[in-house]
Amino acid sequence: MRIGELADRTGSSPRLLRYYEEQGLLSSGRDANGYRVYGDGAVGRVQQIRGLLESGIPTRIIRDMLPCLRAGELLLDTPSPDALRRLTEVKEALERRIACLSRNHAAISAYLAASVEGDGGDPHRVDSDENGEQGLRSAREPTVVGVEAH
Repeated sequence: MRIGELADRTGSSPRLLRYYEEQGLLSSGRDANGYRVYGDGAVGRVQQIRGLLESGIPTRIIRDMLPCLRAGELLLDTPSPDALRRLTEVKEALERRIACLSRNHAAISAYLAASVEGDGGDPHRVDSDENGEQGLRSAREPTVVGVEAH
């Protein structure tokens, strides 16, 4: 398939697909006219790349990961110590981000639940307990939602 069709099928722009190629994340051949031609697995590969990028993994790490991944499976190969160190750092960063997102999700859920249950006054206060867990504290206190950046 040509770049336009791959772009349509993945929701990516042709420019982004060319960037993935420049970064060594995606490969293509050329047809007689010199147009890029992608194989059948390109759609899945682009979706995989986008998912990894959305997870916060930089392209330089994704480039190390892609040879180990095929159709969602992990193929165990012997990565270099440097690649293992970088992947460990990314894993730890993802764990911190997941924890932050979970706390924000809990705070927003509590806010929405209290807003629906409110009686027309200032309906709730969301606060953190000693373990950092957030939840509804009072139906009559000012609103405080502990949403944080990640």
